[in-house]
Amino acid sequence: MLIKLTGGKVYDPANGIDGELRDIYVQDGVIVATPPDARIDEEYALQGRIVMAGAIDPHTHIGGGKMTIGRLMLPEDHRGDPVCRGDLTRAGCGHAVPSTLTAGYRYAEMGYTAGFEPAMLPANARQAHMEMADTPMIDKGAFAMLGSDDFFLRQLAANDDIEAIKDYVAWTLHATQAIAIKVVNPGGISAFKFNQRQLDLDEQHAHYGVTPRQVLLTLSRAVKELGVTHPLHVHGCNLGVPGNVETTEHTIAGMEGLPVHLTHIQFHSYGTEGDRKFSSGAAKVAELVNSHKNVSIDVGQVLFGQTCTASGDSMRQYGNTGSASPNKWVVMDIECDAGCGVVPMRYRDKSFVNALQWAIGLELFLLIEDPWRIFLTTDHPNGAPFTYYPHLIRLLMDKGFRNDMMQKINPDAASSSVLASLDREYTLYDIAIMTRAGPARSLGLKDRGHLGVGATADITVYEDLADREAMFATPVFVFKNGELIVKSGKIVKVVQGATHVARPDYDKGIEKSLRSYFERFHTVGFDNFSLSDEEIITHGYGSLVIQPTAARV
Repeated sequence: MLIKLTGGKVYDPANGIDGELRDIYVQDGVIVATPPDARIDEEYALQGRIVMAGAIDPHTHIGGGKMTIGRLMLPEDHRGDPVCRGDLTRAGCGHAVPSTLTAGYRYAEMGYTAGFEPAMLPANARQAHMEMADTPMIDKGAFAMLGSDDFFLRQLAANDDIEAIKDYVAWTLHATQAIAIKVVNPGGISAFKFNQRQLDLDEQHAHYGVTPRQVLLTLSRAVKELGVTHPLHVHGCNLGVPGNVETTEHTIAGMEGLPVHLTHIQFHSYGTEGDRKFSSGAAKVAELVNSHKNVSIDVGQVLFGQTCTASGDSMRQYGNTGSASPNKWVVMDIECDAGCGVVPMRYRDKSFVNALQWAIGLELFLLIEDPWRIFLTTDHPNGAPFTYYPHLIRLLMDKGFRNDMMQKINPDAASSSVLASLDREYTLYDIAIMTRAGPARSLGLKDRGHLGVGATADITVYEDLADREAMFATPVFVFKNGELIVKSGKIVKVVQGATHVARPDYDKGIEKSLRSYFERFHTVGFDNFSLSDEEIITHGYGSLVIQPTAARV
């Protein structure tokens, strides 16, 4: 079947196309070159409309134990936002922590065709993948968490050869069906269990004697030398702590040029200036990112309203429990390898701290120059639910609207921010980079995030509205693998996306050491730990896309 999308205004940064009028042809789910004298089976007239690739969320908590806990803990979140069963869709619920079904539907209804779970505990990989399999409409993938796990910390403390550490990292990617490696508060989750309440970049772990800097450099080198496309995905030390901008500065400088992705950077950009000892460090962080080309980031934008913070960083989440709203929380340990903290949160525009967090995120977006190295996220649901993305896009594209919103926030926070002086407005081309082409390139999704010949036909079409929030909230058409799945913001076909994984080579000899370790310390048997292809393809009703990795160094 040959489909023609006629006359749309195309924004495709991966191919250098900036608002050109173009026709797009789709055959068997793939974008093809203009066919000579071919018979068109179906045509969509898109004159006056905006065409982009399907959007990609590189950091969204959509699978794993912490989201399950959040759903169980917040029945009021479900009662306040029910989704009725339709002719095609099933019932669901949830605003801050939507059900798997609801998350998939809402992503598709906003023009998203892929989302990546950024913090999958290896011991919990099976459950995380089953949740993602139950999330329809979008492609998925997950980042396996290392850096506070006992096996790795033992390797580091014993000064194991880097090749053995690379074997362990590669085995973890295979066993958990992951696409990338994530580190959360490097070493800090483990240190919390030894009664340390903070672990700065060069502070030694009380038990293993290693530092977060060693963790970061070792894992970043391993990921690079294994040929995994996405850099080490780093949730740094001292999240949310006033003054942590210095830790962020030292982290960037200390990576020694190794590729690194600093996630939810807004939560790591706080100074201590002023009477309240809380200030914006966005200008310093932006300057560092602008001058260090090895660094990419996502923002973790705070937006106002009810949400639920969910993180493996049990050290910091324990510190947040006093701010829980409503007043209930869970902080727990998993297999002594990682933690989990779930703390509901309501961000208030009249709160000095919350309002300044909002401003800091926007400052970062507007001060960092290269849209290819900054991705649009709210760290769903930590800064806000992902359904707030259209509102965030309008804030970035419309200075007048941004200034209007500033008049509504805490006045002391507004006067403490440089936001009002920033005139930059994102263009549609910038938005297409930040929400499509940039994440696809960072994750190694060579046939997603663009509209060139050979790309998978994940395509979103918008009305060209002056109100960019309304425009991005309700696409005219969304195509997934060449099939129309959304029309005028409503689901018209339910589909199942693929799971993207990375599989670098490794020496199978590491499995002997791991088997012995599992027998001594783990409750899960070594043979039951790894997740098979069949479990994703058959039981998950999906498919696997194996992303190519470079040759191992």
